[in-house]
Amino acid sequence: MILRANLMTSEEMGRALKRISHQILENNRGADNIVFLGIRRRGVPLAKVLAKNIKIIENKDVPVGELDITLYRDDLTEICHDPVINSSTIPFDINGKTVILVDDVLYTGRTARAALDATSKYGRAAAIQLAVLIDRGHRELPIRADYVGKNVPTSKNETVAVSVSEIDGEENVKLFSEES
Repeated sequence: MILRANLMTSEEMGRALKRISHQILENNRGADNIVFLGIRRRGVPLAKVLAKNIKIIENKDVPVGELDITLYRDDLTEICHDPVINSSTIPFDINGKTVILVDDVLYTGRTARAALDATSKYGRAAAIQLAVLIDRGHRELPIRADYVGKNVPTSKNETVAVSVSEIDGEENVKLFSEES
C-alpha cells in the first residue's frame, strides 16, 4: 500500500468530532434521550469522545455502549442463518432512546446495515442515527450518515485508515492506494 494523503491530523479529528457533537445536540434538542453505540473497533473510542464532548458542552452524561456487528455481516450468512452477537457491551436500555451508531468510515453501507440489525436485538429504539468520521462514498446500500466529520471522494482501489490512540497509539486519518 502506498500512502497517498494525510487526510486529518489529530487536531482536525478533534475539531470534526466537536462539530458532530454540537450537531447531535442541535438535532436532538439536547442530550436527554440519546445513547451512543460505538461500532467495534474504532467506532468505540470515537463514541467516547463524542460523549466526553457532550459532557463538556451540556454537562450531561451520555451512555456509551460497544456494538460488535461481526456476526451480522452479510458475508457470514452462509455460516449461520440467524447469528447471535456475544461480545457487545450495552449496559443500558435502548428502548425509546435515540441511538446514535458511531463508526470511523462509511463506505458500502454494509457495516451500517449490520449495525442496524444488531441494534434491533437489544430493543426498539425511538430513532437510530449514524455518525461517521469519514464518508468515502461508493455506497452499495441506501444508507447515509446523519453526521459526517469529512467527506472524502475515493476510488475503489484506495483505503481510508483511521488511527485512534486507544488502538493504534496515534490519531490521524490517511489515504492509501494499492500499488500500481
